[in-house]
Amino acid sequence: MKLGIIGLPQSGKTTIFNALTRGDQPTKMSGGRFEVHTAVVDVPDTRVDQLSNLFHPQKTSYAKVTYADIAGLEAGSTNKNGLSGPLINQLSQMDGFVHVVRCFHNPSVPHPFGNVDPVRDLNAMDSELLLNDLLVVEHRLERLQDEAHRGNSGRDRNQIERERNLFEKLNEAISDEIPLRDLNLSLEEQKTLSGFGFLTLKPVLVLLNLADEQKAPQVDYLHKHSQVVGLRGKLEMEIAQLAPDEADEFMQEFGIEEPGLQRVIRLSYDLLNLQSFFTVGEDEVRAWTVQRGSSAMEAAGVIHSDLQKGFIRAEVIRYDELIAFGGVVGARSKGKLRLEGKDYRVEDGEIVHIRFNV
Repeated sequence: MKLGIIGLPQSGKTTIFNALTRGDQPTKMSGGRFEVHTAVVDVPDTRVDQLSNLFHPQKTSYAKVTYADIAGLEAGSTNKNGLSGPLINQLSQMDGFVHVVRCFHNPSVPHPFGNVDPVRDLNAMDSELLLNDLLVVEHRLERLQDEAHRGNSGRDRNQIERERNLFEKLNEAISDEIPLRDLNLSLEEQKTLSGFGFLTLKPVLVLLNLADEQKAPQVDYLHKHSQVVGLRGKLEMEIAQLAPDEADEFMQEFGIEEPGLQRVIRLSYDLLNLQSFFTVGEDEVRAWTVQRGSSAMEAAGVIHSDLQKGFIRAEVIRYDELIAFGGVVGARSKGKLRLEGKDYRVEDGEIVHIRFNV
């Protein structure tokens, strides 16, 4: 999972990046210059800890999430040709965005618009993403019109017409300031659009960056595949850089029940419709990330392409049953180990062993 941290200058993107990655990047803003900092962090999961305690493997591997602190996207950064190539390349690679919206007041860090207004800032960034997508749509419609007139592209006219109708639908939505993730697109339409890197198609976690004692303001963001959450960014960054016992004490003092890192990852998994399954053994206990509803065959492919190619069946045990019966042998003796075929839908937290032959 790759998440891009975006937001207006002085919104505290790098502070949030440090809070989520336990990093120490300088929080001085780049002033509109394109700049990217990335970090890969383990996805906290107590189930992995329990499985590791049970199997005592040589190696324990958590699922991973990559955060990218992306500077250079701000109000007015989209010109008649869209965003710059390097910036759009970075944004397009992300599975979703963490959009940091400033809610804190700090006279020493003046807001670029003169005052703090989270709704205005949220709309300003959305306008940039919509404008970039609109330019992509208009360019594609021009290409489709030329292709239809030439008639020698090698594509069926009906195929060209279907794509033109789809892009007309996108054009109408964006012109009405509707992000593309709000549209009910079929699987075929989603496949058609997959190579265009539309930014408003990506899920968005709107993160309200709060002062230490500040309560989150009411910000309505009624879009699909979107969610709003408040986080005391500076405080969370300080907590992330403490030793675990000191961090627990600090959290209790400020009434924080869950570290920001864990909270944002959990919400991101929900937003991107992701889940974890596990493989276990003496060599390694490992968490893997797949889309909810993925088949056993697809889960095998996440582990290794050879397992998918030579798939025979999957041995599946629920996590709670494996723990309750003390391991694979105990769970098998109680009839809790199941043999499933390639179309079986893997559920969150299941332990999966793939039988294969290549």
